Amino acid sequence: MSVYDKLKELDITLPPVAVPAAAYVPYVQTGNLVFLSGHIARKDGKPWVAQFGRDIGVEEGKQAARAVAIDLLGTLHAATGDLNRVKRIVKLMSLVNSTGDFTDQHLVTNGASELMGQVFGDAGKHARSAFGVAQIPMGACVEIELIAELG
Repeated sequence: MSVYDKLKELDITLPPVAVPAAAYVPYVQTGNLVFLSGHIARKDGKPWVAQFGRDIGVEEGKQAARAVAIDLLGTLHAATGDLNRVKRIVKLMSLVNSTGDFTDQHLVTNGASELMGQVFGDAGKHARSAFGVAQIPMGACVEIELIAELG
C-alpha cells in the first residue's frame, strides 16, 4: 500500500511546511538522510501551550505528539517530493515541556512513534529519545525532530 493510501485511510491531510520561527531551515538533506528541524505542537493553528505535570496529561499529550508527527510528515513530503521514497524513519527526538516531577515523557512521545509505525509499517520503527525540559519555544507542550533515510 502506498504511504498516501495509508494517510487517506487514517484521514490525514498533510499540512504545508511551516515557516521557521527563527534562523534555521525546515530540513536539510545530506546523502540519503533527511534531517527535519524540531516542530512544535499546534492546536487550532497556534502553539499548543501547556506543561506536563501541571495542566496537561499523558493522553492529551499523545494527541499533541501525533499532531506534531503529522506536521513532520508534511515537511518530509516537501523535502522528498514523495513519501514513498522513505526507506526508514531512523530517529525521533522528543522534547516534552514538563515539571520536575513528571516522568512519562516516553508515553507522550508514543503518540508520534505509533503514527510513524501506522504510516510506514516496519520502516516506521525508529530509534528515539524523549526528554523532559523546563520550557519549549512559545510555551509549546511538545517539540519533535526527525531523521529519515531515503531509498
